[in-house]
Amino acid sequence: MAAAAAICVEDEAACAAAECAGIEKLDLAAGGGGGVAEAKAGVAGGGKRSVYLMDCAPVWGVASTRGRSAEMEDACAAAPRFADVPVRLLASRRDLDGLGLDADELRLPAHLFGVFDGHGGAEVANYCRERLQVLLSQELRRLGEDLKEVGEVDMKEHWDELFSKCFQRLDDEVSGRVSRLVGGVQEPRTVAPENVGSTAVVAVVCSSHLVIANCGDSRVVLCRGKEPAAWSIDHKVRFFSLSLRSTRSSCGSHLLFQPDRKDERARIEALGGKVIQWNGYRVSGDRYLKPFVIPKPEVTVIPRAKDDDCLILASDGLWDVVSNEEACKVARRQIQLWHKNNGATASLCDEGDESTDPAAQSAADYLMRLALKKGTEDNITVIVVDLKPRKKLKNNS
Repeated sequence: MAAAAAICVEDEAACAAAECAGIEKLDLAAGGGGGVAEAKAGVAGGGKRSVYLMDCAPVWGVASTRGRSAEMEDACAAAPRFADVPVRLLASRRDLDGLGLDADELRLPAHLFGVFDGHGGAEVANYCRERLQVLLSQELRRLGEDLKEVGEVDMKEHWDELFSKCFQRLDDEVSGRVSRLVGGVQEPRTVAPENVGSTAVVAVVCSSHLVIANCGDSRVVLCRGKEPAAWSIDHKVRFFSLSLRSTRSSCGSHLLFQPDRKDERARIEALGGKVIQWNGYRVSGDRYLKPFVIPKPEVTVIPRAKDDDCLILASDGLWDVVSNEEACKVARRQIQLWHKNNGATASLCDEGDESTDPAAQSAADYLMRLALKKGTEDNITVIVVDLKPRKKLKNNS
């Protein structure tokens, strides 16, 4: 029951306060359940209410600049309520039954945030920004139907499979291996030249869990209890030389990489490549490096906690010059400072308002300026997601 108890409102008074903070019960009737009756079933003894019956919509801020680079090749996405996640992807049937919840019908609103660091051009990063949330939403709908027919599920295994399918489909569309919609017609057409690609780091935020998927050297850091936790592993690359077998020439082609991950080195050598130096990363696009560079993401599923402060997603233009610790400290301080100076706090889910939040925006802007001040040479894109419930702003007029 540890996952089910990740976040609960302790009593009716706190429950009412949570409603004011923009945390509200899900409409279970829409999922085929009995509405209020089922919602009440999720309230345990002592007035506790399950996290799975809360709609914790986060707020965010975004800052982006080309910095000292000649071109802007980064892109980012913020898609609130982009999909509904089947609750069985986040908890076991046994835990859900213990809370009196319908394991087959209940779905949680999910919010997506992503940073895409392009190289060779912005085309692939821009395509990822528009397309990934669509593919992920489609896969979640399909998986929701399939889960009804199986017994217990392994959360991590299903999220791995789900993101791998999405990233591979995205890579196939970018490379022209499968058809995509172009001018209203489905046709196999490449998105960009073969030397253009993009990294991708994505966070799916639900009331109970965070799900992180990473391909490349962008990074996501969770600020929890004033401490930073990096929940993605950088796949960093420096192009120097890698000896490949070429299908065009017996001489082969040469690119040199700097090594730091034994698993990536072993994978490449198993495919017939000879790694001279390697610091490998995984991306969409870069057709000329297939099959050595792959679009398979590394996925992490994280139960949320009450002391979660904020989530920072950024391209390496930030992380090359700012540490995880400094980024967390700055983001927390800027959010708190904004609320202190403005004498009120922002709502986590103002109805009908899905724009950026001024406090989180202040944190994102500050991090971007800090990276510039520290001399980063790359594009900078930063998303700060505020995970704390806060009271709504009162309209004094």
